[in-house]
Amino acid sequence: MSDIITTEIPGYKAGTWTIDPTHSEVGFSIRHIMISKVKGKFEQFNATFVTAPNPLDSTVTASAVVASINTNEPNRDGHLRTGDFFDAETYPTIDFVSTGVRQVKGDFLVDGDLTIKGVTKPVTFEFEFGGFGGDPYGNYKAGASARTEINREDFGLTYNAALETGGVLLGEKVTITLELQAVLNQD
Repeated sequence: MSDIITTEIPGYKAGTWTIDPTHSEVGFSIRHIMISKVKGKFEQFNATFVTAPNPLDSTVTASAVVASINTNEPNRDGHLRTGDFFDAETYPTIDFVSTGVRQVKGDFLVDGDLTIKGVTKPVTFEFEFGGFGGDPYGNYKAGASARTEINREDFGLTYNAALETGGVLLGEKVTITLELQAVLNQD
């Protein structure tokens, strides 16, 4: 690892960026009944990115509102908000705070602490820059995608049910996917 950027980032600007929730998504998927995946997203979230002159010194803080979970099945969403899963009343947000940015073989990795249900664990997001550019309204925007995989049981999300056909209702691994667009704050 090196702390020198080896890839040029066209259009990169240092500053503070705020997530544009209408052009962003915080999603997840988990194996269901051993044969397929169920996807969901959080409808309410926020994030702030501070890009430094050296991109490897940049930071991000983000939060998703647990009660805003949406898997397109209201009964399941209600169950996910209970103590069996997220316990939204006691732990209303899922939070991420970066601890570092690395570049490995041209790819950017964002390390940080993810807190779910009061449990904090280190995670690494693989980041893919979509680019930078202006919109028709004079805003300067950045786009990116990010992905990580966690073991939900590491965060105290241990609910499961045995299936008559063998196996369990839910897998342990959860893939978190982010589609992000942020706007540079005009100071």
